Amino acid sequence: MSVIILFMAGMVAIAGWWLSQQRLTAKPWLEQGVMVDLREEGVSSPPAAKIGLGVFLAVVGSLFALFISAYSMRMTMVDWRAVPMPRLLWFNTAVLVLSSVALQAAYMAARRNDIDGVIYGLCAGGASVVTFLIGQLLAWRELSVGGYFLASNPANSFFYLITAVHGLHLMGGLVALGRTTAKVWHGAPVTQVRLSVELCAIYWHFLLLVWLVLLGLLTGWTDNFLDICRQLLS
Repeated sequence: MSVIILFMAGMVAIAGWWLSQQRLTAKPWLEQGVMVDLREEGVSSPPAAKIGLGVFLAVVGSLFALFISAYSMRMTMVDWRAVPMPRLLWFNTAVLVLSSVALQAAYMAARRNDIDGVIYGLCAGGASVVTFLIGQLLAWRELSVGGYFLASNPANSFFYLITAVHGLHLMGGLVALGRTTAKVWHGAPVTQVRLSVELCAIYWHFLLLVWLVLLGLLTGWTDNFLDICRQLLS
């Protein structure tokens, strides 16, 4: 329970900071000396899609927190045999970082009304994610060839489950990214897709952060941290 409490506390802190930047508590009608038309777009509240994404990411973060908590508790059992991490995971991580950087570059280009920069960023981000997913499948194949099958050990099951769920969320993001890219490719003005590009960038940054946490867990980097958490909350 210690891990899930700390992870969810961090998620709540991040979500609280992000929502505080969206002017959810702003009351422009109370400002003195300023005439405000509440019907005008963008003066009262952030887009519903942005708030919806924030709620969705909170749910996804809670899901992965449950996985992390179950993993940390199960790994203390006597039948647990750690899975050797394929070196390909490091290459996959670098590719996912590049994807996040490309999406951020696309968002910055959208703010500058640079349509070419948006297209390049979206395409580079999408290609990097596809490469990451292919790399994850190759890592699975490497483990299965080495005899590390899904049901042969609890550690194997957790590895396949956690990486599969993370990959499924990336595939879902690819759908939204593909739709946004198609709109830009068919001549939609940047102003119409700027919000979609921003949401894709936020989603990619979140999944990159989740993957870095999962990688630290799977590779054993966080073992000492988990021990400290158990001692503090025991």
